[in-house]
Amino acid sequence: MANRPGRPRKQSEGTQPADRFGALADSTRRHLLERLAGSDLTVGDLRAGLEISQAAVSQHLRVLRAAGLVSSRQEGRNVYYRLRPAGLTDLRDWLDELERFWQERLAALGDYLRRNPDEG
Repeated sequence: MANRPGRPRKQSEGTQPADRFGALADSTRRHLLERLAGSDLTVGDLRAGLEISQAAVSQHLRVLRAAGLVSSRQEGRNVYYRLRPAGLTDLRDWLDELERFWQERLAALGDYLRRNPDEG
């Protein structure tokens, strides 16, 4: 039941997820992003197949918008949500930088241990 999409946890008054990782930590939000990867959808479209209210879906979408992961546009009475690939690109770039950092550190540690076998 822990992985089942559901209602978002309440945030403290006046706070948003600290970063995009916080927004992606919730399985329902990841599910919504996966659905939006295919096409622009309304809240009603996104709710299909989920056992949560339309209000809960809207709340998740607010978190994703605040994190810069989705955008919206109004067409008549409908609001369509769209995945913002740039938001995910920023995350990937940050992770790539972090990976380079650790690869360099591990390579330096390996060099040190090869030069000083008695230390390891």
